Amino acid sequence: MPAALDAATLNHHIRAGAAALFPTDTLPALAARPETASQLWELKDRPSHKPVILMGAGLEELLEQLGLPVVPAWRELAEAQWPGGLTLVLPARGPLLEQLNPGGNSLGLRVPACPMALELLRLTGPLATTSANRSGEPPCLTASEAHERFPDVSLLAPTPWPPGSGQASTVVAWGGAGHWQLLRQGAVSLPSPLGSPRS
Repeated sequence: MPAALDAATLNHHIRAGAAALFPTDTLPALAARPETASQLWELKDRPSHKPVILMGAGLEELLEQLGLPVVPAWRELAEAQWPGGLTLVLPARGPLLEQLNPGGNSLGLRVPACPMALELLRLTGPLATTSANRSGEPPCLTASEAHERFPDVSLLAPTPWPPGSGQASTVVAWGGAGHWQLLRQGAVSLPSPLGSPRS
């Protein structure tokens, strides 16, 4: 049985190529370094066409991973909603794109509003993440459920984890021409028009 590890120890395991489980403000995450992200599809038995997202501790470190000039509207919405339960799907290019969204042209990005997750992400840098469940099954909600589903993957200590919202993140994609498209309604309700920052 893998141990529940403190953030510093788990960081070493992740940097050595291991996957990890940790809490977020929405649902628990299954994560790995982007260069070892292929194991996430294997662990979840996830269809290869479904991308994973890049989760990080700060806005700037995520935006710089896109490999493209940052549109002001992307930064505006991120600043209004992060940390929080909103995933932004933005145009991207470069090796990271192929690692997280093979054959695609966009990356999903999020900064979670969970102190435990942020502590780990500050040590590891941005991680490839997905919800902690096998494909087609309900998401895990607790550390014990995540461990039962993925018994060979180490967890972030301490456990039990603080509860998340129990909902997946809301997902919006940049469609160009200054428009956002709602892909999934989840933990965050955006004001109208879609993508306008909260006042």
